[in-house]
Amino acid sequence: MLTPDSPHHQTNLFGPDLLLQLDPNDPLLALATKIPWSVFDEAFAKHYSKTTGAPAKPIRLMVGLLLLKQLECLSDEVVVLQWKRNPYYQAFCGMTEFQQTLPCDSTELVKFRQRIGKAGVELVFRMSVALHGKAALEANVNIDTTVQEKNITYPTDSKLAIKIIKRLNKLAKKQGIQQRRTYVKEVKHCRLAIRNFRHPKKRGQAKKALKRLRTIAGKLIRELRRRLPAEALFEQYQKDFLFYERVLAQQPKDNNKIYSLHEPAVYCIGKGKDHVQYEYGNKVSIASTAKGNIIVGAVSHEQNLHDGHTLPDILAHIKRSRGKKVKQATCDRGYRGKRRVNGTEIVLPKPPLKRDNRYQRDKKRRQCRRRAAIEPIIGHLKSDFRLSRNYLKGVMGDEINLLMAAAAWNLKKWLVAASAAAKYYFCLVIVLVLARGSRVQAQFRISLAHN
Repeated sequence: MLTPDSPHHQTNLFGPDLLLQLDPNDPLLALATKIPWSVFDEAFAKHYSKTTGAPAKPIRLMVGLLLLKQLECLSDEVVVLQWKRNPYYQAFCGMTEFQQTLPCDSTELVKFRQRIGKAGVELVFRMSVALHGKAALEANVNIDTTVQEKNITYPTDSKLAIKIIKRLNKLAKKQGIQQRRTYVKEVKHCRLAIRNFRHPKKRGQAKKALKRLRTIAGKLIRELRRRLPAEALFEQYQKDFLFYERVLAQQPKDNNKIYSLHEPAVYCIGKGKDHVQYEYGNKVSIASTAKGNIIVGAVSHEQNLHDGHTLPDILAHIKRSRGKKVKQATCDRGYRGKRRVNGTEIVLPKPPLKRDNRYQRDKKRRQCRRRAAIEPIIGHLKSDFRLSRNYLKGVMGDEINLLMAAAAWNLKKWLVAASAAAKYYFCLVIVLVLARGSRVQAQFRISLAHN
């Protein structure tokens, strides 16, 4: 049940008001006054019941916790704890008095993300773009792709087979089925044998161990199919058994391989890096303005597409997020083959044309050199805003994590600009005060001389 929230801040008559005890010039408090919280209240109210259920947490509190989580690169558990300890976090989320208890359980953030979905996070991202005003409406943008790695272990056939065996044994125990064998000790010996897969003299032994693991998993699947009740088998577990058989039958050279049992949508991406040959996650496209470095587009791709084939999606997302079409997009050589997409000119690094004059050549060179500014943006998204490893589940988790990281980047730029402006005005006031004092001293000396 959603309880009504007052949009206006009222001072407390019987106790110390929280905002009166904090620094009013803090950038986080200034950001809180710029964010249109009422828009989120109106957009997310449809996800709650007005009459039934326990009273829900305020929408501003939940949205504020999500923003603080990405801004400070914290987990769900840590951001809830830091909110309790930090009065500026509480004021940012709309509290008028200091709270000594946790705002919510960390799992409520998971439920809230699932409740608002991708559309709700898109609204948060559009808010972060609109916060910059005309600076986000540049006609030229820089576009690049990167990999958002999923929080999975390095995939091998032996790991997948062992996980399948453990799941099947757990299922048999849950259903009360007395198995002929659980193969626990044999699986342990096979695991030790597979560790020598790269040894030239023990490679055959490792291959036999992997084959044995697949055989054990197949035996357990057939046994459970025979002994499980037919109703439970076809309604609950038949889909899982077919999935396990597909994983056990896949070969190293197959297409559309499964790399994780709990994240089957993960695919393998080779970006040509020397230190990391393959990455496991999903490809994402990032678009930033050419001058202001404001992220105006972020798209998560469910398939491993060629960079040139990702342009229609990212250009459409830019138009939706800021309401203005892109005239020119600067990309790297990985986008070769595309010159114009949906009316947008694609600029790629290439030798100058003979018909170009000196001004045109220098302009293209500066434009392509400026494209490199998106590389450190991607680096900051990964190191500072939780894009390096995605802990959210499923395809929707990929989209939510990317959009929240991009929104956090835009908010961080606003905070830095607000902090710089505050320092500038403070220095200006000091200079004016000193200048006024020097004028007063000069007038005093002149009056003494006349007297």
